[in-house]
Order: sequence, then C-alpha cells, then structure tokens
Amino acid sequence: MNSSTIQSRIESAFRKQAQQDKNVRNAYLLVHSGKLGIHLNTAEGKTGEVPASPAQPNHLASVGKLFTATLTGMLSEQGKLDFNDPIGRYLDPELMDRLHVYRGTDYSDRITIRHLLMQTSGLYDVFYPLWEKLTADPSFRTTPREAVLWGKRQLKPVAVPGRKHHYTDTNYYLLGMIIEAVTGKPFHEVMHERVFDPSGMEQAWMHGFSKPGKESGLPPAHLTIKGVNLLSVEGIHQIDYSGGSVVAPLEDFLRFSQALIAHRLVRKQTLDRMLDDSISMGFPAVGFRYGYATWQMKTIPLIMPAKFNSWGCTGVTGAFLFYHPTTESHIIGSFNDFSYRGKALQFMARKVIRELLRA
Repeated sequence: MNSSTIQSRIESAFRKQAQQDKNVRNAYLLVHSGKLGIHLNTAEGKTGEVPASPAQPNHLASVGKLFTATLTGMLSEQGKLDFNDPIGRYLDPELMDRLHVYRGTDYSDRITIRHLLMQTSGLYDVFYPLWEKLTADPSFRTTPREAVLWGKRQLKPVAVPGRKHHYTDTNYYLLGMIIEAVTGKPFHEVMHERVFDPSGMEQAWMHGFSKPGKESGLPPAHLTIKGVNLLSVEGIHQIDYSGGSVVAPLEDFLRFSQALIAHRLVRKQTLDRMLDDSISMGFPAVGFRYGYATWQMKTIPLIMPAKFNSWGCTGVTGAFLFYHPTTESHIIGSFNDFSYRGKALQFMARKVIRELLRA
C-alpha cells in the first residue's frame, strides 16, 4: 500500500474516532515517518468556538514527564547528579523529614533519583487530591513544595522504595526540585535553555510559568478532566509543574522527539538506560514496561506482536508521544479528555501503527 493511501486511512480513522465520541471536544494527531514518506498533522473539533487547527498549542499532560527525565539525563551526563544518588543529597531537611514512613519504618533516606524516574519510590500521589481541592475551592493555592509537605501529612506511602511501580506526580515534583537545586535556576528556565531551545521548540512554554519565544496566535486546545478544562483552573500549574506543563504545537513536540531519537539531547548510552532500566507496570497497563518516564509497548504473543513494539510517554487526558522503531515513525497527539487515558494508546496501536505496518 502506498504512503498517501496509508496516510489517508489514518486520518479517516482519527476523524471518525473524534467525531463519534461525545466526550471529545477537540483532538489532534501528528504522524511523521521520513522512512515511509508520511507527514500527517490534523485536528478535529473546536476549542470553544474556535475550529481546531493543527497549528494550535497542546498541553500534553504527563508527556511532560519525558522532558523532565531527559533533563535529568542531561545533568547526569554533565556529572551534576547520578541516577543512584539518594535524593536527600539535594533536598532540604524539612522536605526529607519523614517523607516516606511505611508500616512504621522510615525509608526516606533510601529513595534515589532512579526510584523517582521509574515511579518506584513507593510515595503517594498528591495530584488528584489537590486537583479536587483546586476545583472545589477557587481560592485554594499551593506550590510544588507545599504539595509534597501536604502529602506527608495527609497521605501514606504504598510500598518500600524499589519494590513496585506506583505512578505518582509526587516523584516528578521532587525531580523538578532536584533540577532546581543542581542548576540554581527555576525549573521552567532550565527547560527552555536545555530542551526547548536546542530542540528548536520556538512556540513551547511551561503552562503558568513561562511564555513561548514565538506566539502562535491561536488559543491552546482545551483538555478536560471529568468535564473541567484543566487550563481554566487557577493555580493548576503549581501541581502540574515538572510532572507535565509543557505546551506547544505538535510540530514542536515532533522536534523534541526527533532531537531525542537523534541523541542531540542525551547520548545514546543515556537514552538506552532510560529505556532499558525498566519495570513492569502491571494491571491495568499490562503489556507495558516503565523506564525513566518511558512507556514501552512490549510483545504479548497473539495479542501484540513484536512489530508493534514502540515507546514514548502518555498523559491522562489521552495524550501521547511515541516512537515506532520498525517504521521510524513519530506518533504524537491527544484526544484531550480524561476518558481517553487508556483508549488513546489503543487507537495508536490499532489505527495508526497497524496502518503504518502496511507500507
């Protein structure tokens, strides 16, 4: 099957998916493969009364964690930190004091940077409890640091560090604070200087923290969690922070993905470790392993053949940024709704990768 036909089939499937689901207000998809001669950048729906445009900025939710992990890898290469360092080497005593007390034992000094990256620290997740507070009380405000301190008082760890995968934004808040401690700069400044600028992401910014170097002139696409547009919630950026926050048109996200794959941000050895040092995610993410903010689609006999294997990062609002090595394809987009936190990856595998493999 030729490339134009494949591209047309992917676009048709995407539009059908977005149009038939009442939860999807606006959706975006970019598929690029130099090997196959495919470049599709399309959009469906509306942001308010504004028709969706492929040039619109998108907040890809937790896809931002891959940016944070990449920054951590860069600092590791520069000797500023080591993946196996205990986090107490970089965080102050107030944050570290009884940060992780599990079944009566204090494991705070055993948490490493690697545990944060792999989501194996065993710490609690503060995002959703604080999201509920923000949406219920418009006057409520917090900071990433205050969020972690609040978590210590209100929530409990779920496991001994290193024992199991437990996905939590708390781990990535702590990584952001470590990056600030190491560089002596605010997290968003480091992101612009070390990732956005070298990748050529001229229209990228950190929601609530910075502005793009070049304005797009279009409103950011709405993304909703249980019917609430995340971007409309005052103070949300403080619990987004280094666990998400990256906003950019999909073409800019493609530039990041290409720079990462080409080892222009981190060396091959570092990227390999980000992928290979991984743990099974277990239910409900059966078939995925988690590295340093990398979701890796793995072979399941009869269900998911090896040719489907890909890796990247996903967000709870149906966002995804993945690379499919077999076809050398970058697959980026979002359905921008909480109901697609699992369905987006199913769409990517069944409707995008399956078509790409026809070439």
